[in-house]
Amino acid sequence: MRTVEGFNDYELLDADSGERLERWGEVILIRPDPQVIWSGTKRDPRWKSADAVYHRSNSGGGYWETLRRVPDVWSINYKELTFRLKPMGFKHTGLFPEQAVNWDLASRLIKEAGREVSVLNLFAYTGGATIACLKAGAAVTHVDASKGMVQWAKENAVASAVADKKVRWIVDDCLKFVKREIRRGKRYDAVIADPPSYGRGPDGEVWKLEQQLAELLCETGKLLSDDALFFLLNSYTGGLSPTILNFMLKNYAVKNRKGKIFTDEIGLNITAKGISLPCGNTTVWINENG
Repeated sequence: MRTVEGFNDYELLDADSGERLERWGEVILIRPDPQVIWSGTKRDPRWKSADAVYHRSNSGGGYWETLRRVPDVWSINYKELTFRLKPMGFKHTGLFPEQAVNWDLASRLIKEAGREVSVLNLFAYTGGATIACLKAGAAVTHVDASKGMVQWAKENAVASAVADKKVRWIVDDCLKFVKREIRRGKRYDAVIADPPSYGRGPDGEVWKLEQQLAELLCETGKLLSDDALFFLLNSYTGGLSPTILNFMLKNYAVKNRKGKIFTDEIGLNITAKGISLPCGNTTVWINENG
């Protein structure tokens, strides 16, 4: 498992009884996590003094209970990157801190290339990977079906001082966009994709990962340039094993391309427990000359 190091503004303080105790800058939040199936003693006093708690509803979704004053929006830093946060629906804050290991990997590969690298970031959310790649010197095409998430990513770009870099902000269904780029003859040196289990496009298009992942990877693979650097596929879909992700990427996106593929869990270290919490699976293809 690859775990995040050096994220001073984020800390997974503890995890117990189906919940995480997290520090986001100076804000302490409690959020549910289905992976936390153990129960013990919540010794950290911040369990009782958190600023807000997210409660799940038996009918689906949930709500935030604010116990102390929480800013409407606040910012945290990771190395040279700055992200704006806020409590939002379905327990999220607008950032997945475990993805920092993938931001670092993409940044390193881009910098080592010694040339301008074009990156396609699909299902790009609030732009963590986009901002990291821009900082590393890449030109990025950021695609997400949610207009609100793309706007949020733009705000993160401003906060990280990369809004003036080479970036295209696209609100579109990712698969439709990929197919149009193929028709246009567009090529990219790297692809980052973090498809959800289920979602809807801007025009009501339905996305179901199990039914459409193969097509997405097959089509997106056609956009890779001859000297492409990498293809990074991440998934939070429960039940979809790392082995399957590896097989899908190898046989659909980068079939007949030389290079190496590795697959692993990514996670967060739990300060109070001395263990790491799995937070998803990532499969990466890297050009053997990359």
